[in-house]
Parts: sequence; C-alpha cells; structure tokens
Amino acid sequence: MDDKTLNKGIDKVSDIIVKSKRIVVFTGAGVSTESGIPDFRSPGGLWDKYNPDDFLYQRFLSSEVSREKYWKMNSELYYILVDARINKAHYAIVELERMGKLDCVITQNIDNLHQKAGLSDDKVIELHGTNMWVNCLNCKKRYSREDIQFRLEKGIKVPYCDDCGGILKPATISFGQPMPFEETKEAERRSRLADLFIVIGSSLVVQPAAMMPLYAREGGAKLVIINMENTPYDRNADVVLYGKAGEIMEELVGKVKDILQFQKK
Repeated sequence: MDDKTLNKGIDKVSDIIVKSKRIVVFTGAGVSTESGIPDFRSPGGLWDKYNPDDFLYQRFLSSEVSREKYWKMNSELYYILVDARINKAHYAIVELERMGKLDCVITQNIDNLHQKAGLSDDKVIELHGTNMWVNCLNCKKRYSREDIQFRLEKGIKVPYCDDCGGILKPATISFGQPMPFEETKEAERRSRLADLFIVIGSSLVVQPAAMMPLYAREGGAKLVIINMENTPYDRNADVVLYGKAGEIMEELVGKVKDILQFQKK
C-alpha cells in the first residue's frame, strides 16, 4: 500500500471513528509482535522449538511427561511476556476508551498488555485466556503466574494445587481445549451490537475467534481491518489498511482528536 492510498484510508477511518459511538476492537498476534513477542507460528517462534502436538489438552491432562514439557515451554514464554513492551497500538486503544467511544476489546492475545497499558479490565474479553494466571483444573483455585514460576525455578517440574492436589494449568486455551463459553458468548454479543468493528493485527484464520468480524457485519457495523498482510475478510471490509498496527493506530487517534477538537470550536 503506497503512502497516498494509506493516508486516504486513514482519513476515511478517522471520519468513521468520529461518527461511531460503540467501537469494538479485535486484536491478534500482530499487536503482540510489535511488543517483542514472536508469533508462535513464525520462524523463531515457540513452534520452531517445540512440537505443538505435544501440548494437546488431552495429553496435558493424561500424561505427566506432557505436563513437564508444557511447563518447560511455558516458562520460556513467561519470560518473553514479562519482558514485552507496551506499544503504540495499545496506547491508542486506551485513548479510544478515554474518548468514550470504545465498547470493548476482544483479544486473541494472552499477554495482558492491554490492561498494562491502562485499559479497564472490564473492557477486555480474552478469548484465548491469559498467561498471567494459573488455575487448578479440579477445585478452580487461582494462582498468580509469578508464584508458579517461583516454584518452577526452585526445581519443581510439574506444579500441583496446594489445596486439592489437582492439575495446575495457565489460564490459556490449549489446542483441543474448549473455548471459554462465557467469553465467547459475550464477544459475539458485543460484536453484533457494535457500530464499528476494528480488526488490528489478526490474520483472521483461527476459529471461532475469526467469526467476530462477520457477526459485527451481520449486526450492521462498519468493518475496518489493519494488518500487515491480506486476510480472508478483506473483501468484507469498508476499509483495509496495510501496515504496522502501532503506527497506523497512533496516526488514526491523532487525527480523530484533531477532528473532535475542531468540532468543539
């Protein structure tokens, strides 16, 4: 996308944002990569070092060996997430909340960076869970991921629940694990009620999360997609902007602020 086309698209999206009252933002791995978190599927990502088949949910439940492999992988991921930097896209989305235009963020990311950037907890729907907490699959007791990491560093290879001895697992959705019912249901509801749905940094290929833009369109929302590459839903969008999420979102929010300030005069 050349600069002229991109600038024209940014102007169009800025006008749409100004006129919108109920914006739903959908974020994917492309937002996290700009914070220094490698995409799992990309070269150098975790699936280059580990076989994702080893971490199927049923294997995790049934095999101590699988759980040990899982916690080794997750320890590596933990430090990547702890070192991750909040980026311009995160801050721009917080600005949409401050303007009173953001209904919610539906995210595929597990890094908690939206909340770290200042977004209200009740504005974030984590479709794939979060790596910041660990749940007992038996009694449902919750532990901070930091506390569990301390145990792992002490030499415990597979942690178990203090209260019931149940299996502990980060509060993320693994391959083969059912999607969280309430979060998925709420994400669909909010998508259908949006007047503007903005996809940022998602390839829109992972289901059922990728259905959310279609639910928004069915509900009458305008659809904007911001991504480095094509997505299967580009043809359904009102505007597609190709480029870095942080740079585009920063420029969009800046233009929106200018328009709103001008309208007050």
